[in-house]
Amino acid sequence: MTRLPLLLHSPRFAAALTTPPPPPPPLPPARRLVAAAAGGDLSLAMSAATGEYPVPVSPPYPAASKDVELRRAMTASARSAAYSSAPVVFEDEWLAVVDKPAGVYCDSLLSALPCSAATLGDEATKPNLHLANRLDRDTSGLMVITKCNKVAGKLVKAFTEHKVKKTYLALCIGYPPAWEKIKICSGHGRSKHGAWRMYAMSDVGRSLPGGSVVRDMSTRFEVLGINGKGQFREPSNFEVDETESITVQEKAADLTSDGDEKNSIILVRAYPQSGRTHQIRLHCQYLGFPIRGDVKYSGVIEWNGVDYDGHALHAESLSFVHPVTGLPVTFRSPLPSWANEFISTMA
Repeated sequence: MTRLPLLLHSPRFAAALTTPPPPPPPLPPARRLVAAAAGGDLSLAMSAATGEYPVPVSPPYPAASKDVELRRAMTASARSAAYSSAPVVFEDEWLAVVDKPAGVYCDSLLSALPCSAATLGDEATKPNLHLANRLDRDTSGLMVITKCNKVAGKLVKAFTEHKVKKTYLALCIGYPPAWEKIKICSGHGRSKHGAWRMYAMSDVGRSLPGGSVVRDMSTRFEVLGINGKGQFREPSNFEVDETESITVQEKAADLTSDGDEKNSIILVRAYPQSGRTHQIRLHCQYLGFPIRGDVKYSGVIEWNGVDYDGHALHAESLSFVHPVTGLPVTFRSPLPSWANEFISTMA
């Protein structure tokens, strides 16, 4: 071991004791976030410096997903370019709620929103359209388009602060859950390869490659039907104490079955409490019943002899306070064909 010499009696050392040290340089943004999230825990801030990043608890994308996703993206680009008329669920002078089809990019809805005859060709009165929320390419359902900057700012803020209540329907293939309702909480972030992954809740606030941090996400689920048995019902307002709760701290246990249990068809409703990218898809994968057609997150893309060109996820309802009138409003989307088909078999 190399020992440093004692300099207690050195004039240079004495001068150092009387001269105040220069202020430390400011932390980079990512490290400032880590330190703040950890309440000043130096060990977390040092993880970024040493390369000790948190390990995801969800698996990486399967190798086959790259080609499938590329094919789906090319198909969606062609569909989006030709998309000309978005189905309108509700419209007033400030906003419109439209029903996005699967396999179409969100931005195509802006040009596909029907304009009233009064504004056609009149640039002075043409609305300034903005997307207040976004859906994945293959997710169908409700989206809100605002018509002026002020309303856009209010609604985007409401979505960001989780003041908009949302429900989704998902058709899944996997292990049937033993619970009827559950809440799952986990971390969320991008891995070193840029893929969205789940992380343990204990990793929330830790730095990730690229300068981002692990953020929290939570979703409530209720089972509506399994293998044709069950009852479709309206969205509920169940409280936290009515549900089981899972706080993710490690990888999901490997599920095994001797029969066809792992190939059960499950219809669930999701109530996302946060708005993270691919949140519901990641949580369904972790719970053992990935969404049908969701090639990124372990979902089957061929089922009963049918190849699916997208995942079975639908944005069913939106509830929020109208940004201008101040009145509470709720909107429901017509059910997609795959949901109607499953519901018709339920007994």
